[in-house]
Amino acid sequence: MPFSWNSELSVLQGSHTHFDEDSFRFHSYEEFQAKCDLKGDLYDVVGHMKLVNGQSINEAPVLDEVEIAKARRVLIHVQSHDGPVMKLYLWDQAARDFCIKFKSYEKTPTVLLVTTVNAKTLGGTLALASMSSSRVFMDYDVQPTIDYFGWLGSNPAIAEEINAEVVTKRETMTIGEIFSYIKQEHAKDAFFECTATIDDVVHGSAWYYIACSGCHTKITKGPTSMICTNSKCGKVNVSGVPQYRSKIYVYDNSEQAFFVLLGDVGCELTGKPASELVRNYFESNADQEGNHEAPVPEDLISTIGQRHKFCVKVTEHNLSGKTQSLTVTKILPLDIPPATESSEGNHTTATSEETFKSCLDSAEGSKRTCDIDETEKAKRYKYGN
Repeated sequence: MPFSWNSELSVLQGSHTHFDEDSFRFHSYEEFQAKCDLKGDLYDVVGHMKLVNGQSINEAPVLDEVEIAKARRVLIHVQSHDGPVMKLYLWDQAARDFCIKFKSYEKTPTVLLVTTVNAKTLGGTLALASMSSSRVFMDYDVQPTIDYFGWLGSNPAIAEEINAEVVTKRETMTIGEIFSYIKQEHAKDAFFECTATIDDVVHGSAWYYIACSGCHTKITKGPTSMICTNSKCGKVNVSGVPQYRSKIYVYDNSEQAFFVLLGDVGCELTGKPASELVRNYFESNADQEGNHEAPVPEDLISTIGQRHKFCVKVTEHNLSGKTQSLTVTKILPLDIPPATESSEGNHTTATSEETFKSCLDSAEGSKRTCDIDETEKAKRYKYGN
């Protein structure tokens, strides 16, 4: 029901028509999935919370209102009855309302109801997002949450179930969102998936290291032989094998970053092991004298301009501010979105891809401010040779 600027509202006197104070239209996971990315009505979701900003609901999550205000969102993994777990993004006022309600409960609330959510595909999976009209309810706020709370009490096995998909699945984020996560006070080691384009390969430092043939740990020169530095391995007279330790510069629509490729990950990118590339170089330059390293190979340089989905690891070194470089643990195949027909927009129902993506981009306003080494600062097209 649209209203214009000159619409007038007045109290209806003497009406015998009964209007419910709260009327909800709930969708299940399957129904949201079926209407995902389609223009149409907005529906409501009710379920029990599994994770709140990555924290288990069973471990009394701590909400940092300052960080949430900066990010302008709260990410909740919610399960409706015994269906699949869904990602639910609460933005702006909905995020603030959630924090206020969540903290007002003496015991950690478990049931969540959010009205008028928008269903979109994000990172290949279903994601729900609040709208400006969304309202947030919990355990005993309204009759549907009371009913659901009662159902949950009668099905404790579902409430206590640990869904491996939720615990182990890597979150898909932009580079900017990963940096925002690193800045959070309660951030922990984590894995994320990120799609980015390779802008350059860093020169001026070795792109490989000599590793133990057994455990791939870096080896050092002993008095008479090469020694593995891994105390659990401890091999002497080891055979050294070149392994990737390459640094690339990447970017997406939100931010730029340095990614570090270690071991087999470099081979996943170039299709060739580091040992083969190093051997080919020295065989082709056998006449050169002196102890020197193989320069960055053309196989790495030729990846510039390629777009890949990277699995990256956030470690204690990132969280402590020692380095901003992110370690790549795997290179995954890119998602190929299905072809869709362009359609005219319905401005009364904000369901366009641009609207949803603009919400995600709004979380990238805050950048890391911790001090880092000058060589770690991402500056596009500027490298030492």
